[in-house]
Amino acid sequence: MTVLAQNKALINQIEGFGRFKTFSDFTYINVIDFDAHLKDNGLAEPTAYKRHSLLHGYIREAINRGYCTYDPYITFRPKKGKSNDPVYLEEYELNAILNCKLEEKVDSDRLIKVRDTFVFQCFTGLAYIDIKNLRQEDIQLGFDNKVWIMTKREKTNINVNVPLLEIPRKILAKYKDELDSNKILPIMSNQKMNEYLKEIANLCGIDKSLSFHLARHTFATTVTLSKGVPIESVSKMLGHTNVQTTQIYARIINEKISYDMANLARRLKKKL
Repeated sequence: MTVLAQNKALINQIEGFGRFKTFSDFTYINVIDFDAHLKDNGLAEPTAYKRHSLLHGYIREAINRGYCTYDPYITFRPKKGKSNDPVYLEEYELNAILNCKLEEKVDSDRLIKVRDTFVFQCFTGLAYIDIKNLRQEDIQLGFDNKVWIMTKREKTNINVNVPLLEIPRKILAKYKDELDSNKILPIMSNQKMNEYLKEIANLCGIDKSLSFHLARHTFATTVTLSKGVPIESVSKMLGHTNVQTTQIYARIINEKISYDMANLARRLKKKL
C-alpha cells in the first residue's frame, strides 16, 4: 500500500474501533484492544503491525507537539509476524502503474519497456521464463475466433492457454515492428528487470517490492479471481498441475472480502 492508502485504511479501522476519540484515549488497554480489533477483522499480523507502526508515528508526533503525554507503545509491542501469503498488487496499485507518466522521466525508454512487460505478465499470468520464450507462433486464434497465448510452461511442460485481454494485446501491437522476428516483447535479464521495477514502484508511489513473480500473483488475485473467474479456469491459465496449488489465492481473496464486508457492516450500523 502507498502511505496515503495506509492512512485511509487506518482511519477506517480507528472509526470501526470507536474508542479513540481524543489523545487521552491512546491508553495501553485501548491499544491492546485495538490490536484484537484488527485481528478480529481479518488482518494478518504483518498487516496489523503496519497499522500499529503508522499509529505509533502519529502518537509520537502528537507527543512532540505537546498534544499527548503518554506513549502506549513503550509497553505494548505488536508482533511483526511472518506472512507466507503471495504478495500481489491491488487494483489501485495496478492502475497506478498503468497510469504513471514514465515518459516524463529521464531515460524513460528502459522503464517503459519494463513496465509494459510487467503489465503484460499481470494480465496473462505467465512466468518470466515463459514470457522470455514466447514467440509469434504462440499467439494464435482460438476456437472462439479470439486471440490466445498457446504455449507450454518451461517449469512443468504443461500446456498453458490464456485468452489475450485488450491491454496485453495493445502491448504486443506496440512492439510488433520494433523487435527481431524471434521476440514479441523487449525482454532483459530477470535481475535487471527486477531492478528497474523497484525504480518504477518508487515513481508510482508503491511500497511493495515489485518483481515478475508478484505480477503472476496479481493475475491470479486482482485480475481474475477477484473478478469472478472460477478457480479451475485460473488454475489452468497459471499452468498449475492441480487446483489445490491455486487455493492459496482463493483464500487471500476470501480474507479480503471478509475484511471489506466487516467495514461495510460497521458503516451500515452507524446509519441505523
